[in-house]
Amino acid sequence: MTKKLNFIRQHILDLPAYQPIFPLDVLAEELGIDKNQLNKLDANENPFGPLPEVKEVLSEIDSYHIYPDPESRQIRNLLAEHHNLPQECIVIGAGADELIDLIMRIVLDPGDKIVNCPPTFGMYAFDGLLNRAEVISIPRNPDFSLNLPALISAVEIYQPKLMFLANPNNPDGSTISEDDFVQLVNLPILLVIDEAYIQFSDPGQTLIPQISDYPNLIVLRTFSKWAGLAGLRIGYGVFPAEMTPVLMKAKQPYNVSVAAEAAAVITMKHLSKAEERVAKIIEQRNQLLVGLAQIPWLSTYPSQANFILCKVMHRSAREVRDGLRNQGVLVRYFDKPGLSDHIRISIGTEEQNQQLLCALKGMSKL
Repeated sequence: MTKKLNFIRQHILDLPAYQPIFPLDVLAEELGIDKNQLNKLDANENPFGPLPEVKEVLSEIDSYHIYPDPESRQIRNLLAEHHNLPQECIVIGAGADELIDLIMRIVLDPGDKIVNCPPTFGMYAFDGLLNRAEVISIPRNPDFSLNLPALISAVEIYQPKLMFLANPNNPDGSTISEDDFVQLVNLPILLVIDEAYIQFSDPGQTLIPQISDYPNLIVLRTFSKWAGLAGLRIGYGVFPAEMTPVLMKAKQPYNVSVAAEAAAVITMKHLSKAEERVAKIIEQRNQLLVGLAQIPWLSTYPSQANFILCKVMHRSAREVRDGLRNQGVLVRYFDKPGLSDHIRISIGTEEQNQQLLCALKGMSKL
């Protein structure tokens, strides 16, 4: 009998799988509902989709058989102009997710430590474990603010290399205070600020202008949320200039597709139109907060993002999630430390939000 050989690294076999959101056609088949009838409010996507100009430019591309520019020069030039930064500070990735992993691959040796602040975006801890780092988790306060004394103490005790912070934070939508940022960026650590939802926050929240002041600061952005390009996977990072050549060397040479770059370029060229859609989402978020306040068994958190986190009281959040699913309304359910009995609702169109509220009010009668 041939001996079974195991070629897979043990730490990857031991790694818990990340739980992504299932695609619409899979969920439609599972629920027995036409996918066009599903109200998808579970993944913080842009309900308006990409600009019409994006669809037009994608239909006109005749070079899909040619490899893309490995340096993504067109979009880097536009972003450099937009942020008033040298192009050399910007690296483009297949979503910000790729850049999170890439940062870890160039910085971490096995056994190095990173700081994570749960509840937050799950990919920080996942990629840390994937890259054989030790993840030091410093839980947030009950209101999701940072436990700053514990973070400072953790840096002193464990001497980690990296700290990841989402700003606004996912899943609650809170932002980092200026005082907290200043104290953290002055620690001996590489601080990565993930601004995936920053376009939905109050003006002046972005930390990109601080890059030139701090050689240990990285800021990540994505086109997935505000620009409606989640399916094309394109994001970028603003880095200290000396890091960029290393990142460019370490990344896959053709990591961003022709279609993704073209979509991002045309979006930046019609930025005001995209920003009008962002304004609509913010308006709908504010209206939805008012509507959710009328559901007596939901408690909402203030949000600077395109979603609202709700604590479910006096009933099971899982049952609420399932009850909504059965009506074709999809929301994200959480039941883990710091997020027991919570649901997160992505902001939809006015019609989608009204369908959600009607379904929730119907549950109030049960």
